[in-house]
Amino acid sequence: MPAPEQPIYDTSEIQDRVDRYIGQFKEGYFSPLSLMARLSEETGEFAREVNHFYGEKPKKASEQPKTMEEELGDVLFVLTCFANSLDIDLSEAFDRSMRKIETRDSNRWTKKD
Repeated sequence: MPAPEQPIYDTSEIQDRVDRYIGQFKEGYFSPLSLMARLSEETGEFAREVNHFYGEKPKKASEQPKTMEEELGDVLFVLTCFANSLDIDLSEAFDRSMRKIETRDSNRWTKKD
């Protein structure tokens, strides 16, 4: 059995790549309020794709084809900009969140046998 594939990037590499990209521009990162607006916009675009695929609203013939993967990548980019602009380590934030969820919700759902 082949070894499972490793992720292309870990969170620190994602944050570094975004920082290198943003760092080439004088404007730098947007303000937190602007990033929140942008995150809302990208989340809405992701929701629209989910609705097209799983919901009752098919795409119009005039709409450009996009994928949920593409839209989720856009959400990840903006979340990473948010984290970088506020000096938040995504790996640490994720670990804290998972420890909280694993404790709080450990008996919330029906476990598989």
